[in-house]
Amino acid sequence: MRANIPKGMGGAQNMNAMIRQAQKMQEDMAALQADLDAREYDISAGGGMVKLKINGKREIVALDIQPDIVDPDDVETLADVITAAVNEGIKRVDTTNETEMAKITGGMGMPGLF
Repeated sequence: MRANIPKGMGGAQNMNAMIRQAQKMQEDMAALQADLDAREYDISAGGGMVKLKINGKREIVALDIQPDIVDPDDVETLADVITAAVNEGIKRVDTTNETEMAKITGGMGMPGLF
């Protein structure tokens, strides 16, 4: 099936312009992704008893646990607070990444690119 491009309307020029625009968007997205991957986020949970630092690649960089929350008879609470901190960190990274990428793509879904 061939595209029906009217003659004399600059079809090839329009196609080249669209290709250049797509390449520019891809370059901008790659640069932004590198920036987002390098960012770090500070998260706290349990009233500040557990603090973690997570980067844009969703890697935990640091974890600080206050001694007061460590109770050998209640390990479940500590596990719950750590889980909450990690989940909040992942959510913050994902939300920031989506918001920043939408600024470049205009909210257009780009599955598989990044």
